[in-house]
Amino acid sequence: MMKVLFVGDVVGEPGRLTLYRALPELKSEYSIDAVVVNGENAAGGRGITPAIAHDFFINGVDVITLGDHVWDQAELAARIDELPTVLRPYNHQSNTPGCGSCVIATPAGSLGVLCLQGRTFMKTGVENPFSCAESAVESLRLTSGAQAIVVDFHAETTSEKIAMGRFLDGKVSAVLGTHTHVQTNDACLLPGGTAYLTDAGMCGPLDSVIGRSVEPVVNSFVTCMPRKFPVASWPTRLSGAVISIDETTGKALEITPLNRIYEK
Repeated sequence: MMKVLFVGDVVGEPGRLTLYRALPELKSEYSIDAVVVNGENAAGGRGITPAIAHDFFINGVDVITLGDHVWDQAELAARIDELPTVLRPYNHQSNTPGCGSCVIATPAGSLGVLCLQGRTFMKTGVENPFSCAESAVESLRLTSGAQAIVVDFHAETTSEKIAMGRFLDGKVSAVLGTHTHVQTNDACLLPGGTAYLTDAGMCGPLDSVIGRSVEPVVNSFVTCMPRKFPVASWPTRLSGAVISIDETTGKALEITPLNRIYEK
């Protein structure tokens, strides 16, 4: 059996420090073979830098997935080709730097990871994630020999995420949604053997509006005026899931949502 830990969007320094603290205990508790983390908001709440990606890796992360904030930190674009396990969305334009998928070796076999970005209420300029998913999954299995495949679908709407889960059911081991930062209560095994969760949640400040300080966000909604939204502080919540996979069939056996609170 292969066990994969997936952690939702890491938000700012509080989220990073929480991740680094939590990983050793989670890996030990669940006998984790691979760790996949969405680093979309790791650098001050917007994007990730190569230096932060390096910190993720030395603290036990195996693959970092991103999303619509992938290029918010300018230095990443210049170096992402040097970071094959930092994944920008696969369905970006073909001339975009970086990779959207990878295969890593784990103690339980080879794991493919695919990062996709939705299009509904999201930034334009990305290819159809459904047609891209189909070709990417085929390549991961047939060309790269992935025994299991985990998909991070970074999308806004529940309907688009659920549709992706159903579309890939039986073709991948898990489809996990990110981007909205609030864990949904629908973790399940789909009929074809794919583990599914509409949104994994976030790893970031608990007393916040999806990781940002409450007062300026509320004020912006009340006044309809722009405000800066700084990352909030402690305590934090780590949200994600552990997926147990039969590495011989690639089908999921169990999905266990995670929600843990951490004090500074």
